[in-house]
This record gives sequence, C-alpha cells and structure tokens, in this order.
Amino acid sequence: VYFCERDNMRRKSSETRQHIIDAAYSIFYQSGFLRAGVDAVADAAGIAKRTLYQHFRSKDDVIAAVLERQHQMALHRTRNWADQITGAPDQMVIMLFEKLTHWAAGKQWKGSGFTRAAVEFADLPGHPARKAARRHKAKVEAHLADKFARQGLDAAAQVAREVMLLIEGCQSLVLIHGNLGYIDAARQAALVLVRSHQSTSGETA
Repeated sequence: VYFCERDNMRRKSSETRQHIIDAAYSIFYQSGFLRAGVDAVADAAGIAKRTLYQHFRSKDDVIAAVLERQHQMALHRTRNWADQITGAPDQMVIMLFEKLTHWAAGKQWKGSGFTRAAVEFADLPGHPARKAARRHKAKVEAHLADKFARQGLDAAAQVAREVMLLIEGCQSLVLIHGNLGYIDAARQAALVLVRSHQSTSGETA
C-alpha cells in the first residue's frame, strides 16, 4: 500500500508539473517571457503560486522547462516536414516553406518562440532562454544539413545555414509587415540557392 501511494503521489506531482508547463507555454507565447509573471502562470494553471514553487525554484526554471518542451515539439515538427520528402532537395525546400506559410497564417501565430525569447533576453547571453534558443536553432540547422547531405547536395552544411537565414529572416519580416509574401520571397531565394548546388553536385558526379 505504501509503495502504491508513493507511486500515485509521484504521478500526480509529474502531472501537476506538466500542467504548469502547458499553461506557461501558452501564456509566454501569447504575452512574452518578460511580461507574463509567475502569478499569471499560476492563474492559468489554476493553482496557487506556492504550488508552482513546489515544482520550480524560479520563473527562469519555468521558462527553461517551457522552452525544452517547445524544443521537442518544434524539432519533431521540423523532422516530420523534412521526412515527408523523398525527392530532390528543392522539393524539400518547397514543402518546408509551404508548411511555414500555413503555420504563419494562423491567427495565434506570433513568430518563433525561440527567436522571441532570444530577443527578449538579448542583454543576458547566459540566460536559460538564450541557451535554449541557440541549442534549438543549431539542432534544426544540423537536421537540414543532414537531410541535404543524404540527398547528395553539394556543400550541404553551408546551404543549410543559408536556408536557415532565409527562414529566420522571412519570419521576422512577416511579423513586422504582416505580409506572408515575405515567406514566398524567401522560398524563391532558397530554391535558387539549392538548385545551384544541385546542379554543381550533378556536374561533379
């Protein structure tokens, strides 16, 4: 009985922690990491602030947990997008930007949470949010480079970095101007870039 009760307590504690992370994820994405306080997170989770602090030592710990969850979700989404492609690298680029357009067209879209976190904590390079943003963006870039390399693209790592620049840049401009046309412009630029390297690798072969 003792072990069953202890397991139930652990499960309940884990569920409460996850519930806090889910609530904080929504609050931080909508309101910003700096503007949304611990009180707002506790209210959104329907718990007392004291309960929140039983699971997290500080707001920074909550932010770190939220960004870890977002990292797993975003990386899974990116991998799914890329893994759906079985054709040439340019087809992968077309689908990536199509998915980005669909995502950015949503009413609740406010850009990449990691980019926003990095901007909000721009004066704190050692902050957990900055570290999480660097890790996530590096993982996505590495995954793109791996996919390009597997498809025989010349200079795959460099192309992946340049495509990442286009992805990041068009998202920022869509936020600024409210115009999805910037994603289409980035897609066209990415296609020119990728096709030029496809052509080079084909000639080398």
